[in-house]
Amino acid sequence: MKFAEYVGYDALGLAKLVADGEVSAEELLDLALGRLEEVNPRINAVTQVFAERARQATNIPPHGPFGGVPFLLKDLGAQLHGTVTTQGSRVFKDAISNEDNAIVSAYRSAGLNAFGKTNTPEFGLTAVTEPALFGATRNPWDLTRTPGGSSGGAAAAVAAGIVPAAHASDGGGSIRTPASCCGLFGMKPSRGRVSFAPLGEGWGGASVGHAVTRSVRDSAALLDAVCHPRPGDPYFLTPPETPYLSEVRADPGKLKIGFTPFGLMTPEIDPECVAAVYDAAGVCEALGHEVEQINVQADFAGMSQAAGTVIAASVAAALDAEAERRRKPIGDDEVEPLTMAMYKRGKGVTGSEYVRAIGQVHAFGRSMASLFQAYDVLLTSTLGSPPIPIGWLTEDPRRYTERLFAFMPNTQAFNNTGQPAMSVPLYWTTDGLPVGVQFVAKMGQEALLFRLAGQLEQARPWFDKRPEL
Repeated sequence: MKFAEYVGYDALGLAKLVADGEVSAEELLDLALGRLEEVNPRINAVTQVFAERARQATNIPPHGPFGGVPFLLKDLGAQLHGTVTTQGSRVFKDAISNEDNAIVSAYRSAGLNAFGKTNTPEFGLTAVTEPALFGATRNPWDLTRTPGGSSGGAAAAVAAGIVPAAHASDGGGSIRTPASCCGLFGMKPSRGRVSFAPLGEGWGGASVGHAVTRSVRDSAALLDAVCHPRPGDPYFLTPPETPYLSEVRADPGKLKIGFTPFGLMTPEIDPECVAAVYDAAGVCEALGHEVEQINVQADFAGMSQAAGTVIAASVAAALDAEAERRRKPIGDDEVEPLTMAMYKRGKGVTGSEYVRAIGQVHAFGRSMASLFQAYDVLLTSTLGSPPIPIGWLTEDPRRYTERLFAFMPNTQAFNNTGQPAMSVPLYWTTDGLPVGVQFVAKMGQEALLFRLAGQLEQARPWFDKRPEL
């Protein structure tokens, strides 16, 4: 098999070739490693490679729905026994995991062969992937621009054809943002859909693990593989009776879709993103859905402020725990300025302030739920602009927050409500940059979104749209 053929399959397609004896798992690994060697020096997507470990795994007979398929893990939220999980930080550059966490164990059981880890910003705190530890990841569609964050390394690796799918996680838009920037499909599952065992919840329940993929069916099958609760999970959703993979080609029926061409946090968004929303609304209408423009009203600023309190306290707790473990304070030279600012903010959060922030986040979720009594799906732009230039977000610290929410005004809300939300690559700018559109459903209704995504994928195929690099 040549690379041109390899890149023509999604992960399930490659697994079928292995199962049918048309290609071996070792051959697929060689292709992935070859592509990695060719493109990674330009995009800096993969920061750790454990090729020999992965090669030994090819000696195990293929099993599971993804038997023999090469895979990449995000260097945050994916603990693989015997490998370092840096979380994008110099603080944890030598932190070797002594066990697989739940999602990695599930991937192994599904037959995936992890051979490396992908770049992420420090602790996943921002919407671009430019950590001091490993340097900036670049977007395969335009090397001067970001692939987004915090799963930017994962998305860049998939867009560049190293792998057809990669692990990702989302605490404020970290699956959907890079999916939009890189022309991929990105589903953020509902809160409680994917276990965080053996660790605790991320950012008060805002964070959830899953993947970025080129095909909808890969995303569905990957979620099928990992959506099983573990004993002691503080909250969980029961796995679906019908596998998500079966939903991808199911008829979604006539949906009532409300859309807004405005941003939720910052109303004005880039004209290309506005055009992407109207285009997607037109596609949905042509497919027979009832589509209407709506005005989405909620206390988005209050929600974001409360979420910031929760995140800052979480950063402080994590760094204090590490300082206690090693009996040495975290130095200013060990973390980036943004992280240190979050740490200092978190140190000032009292217990009562944290509880009030959680309550405000939950109240926001209740207020948003009323919208979904009237509509099956909300449609927005995923982002406020196409991919931004490398360095733009952080070049002026005084304007960081303003620029952050100008870039990602629409994603954080649904981490805090816990609802499933997906970015779908239906639009490209006049300059050839991908622009995703976001679809949000009620809590626990990933199946509905997968049905709609499958329908959109058939109506407006994107699988063969790849950057030239």
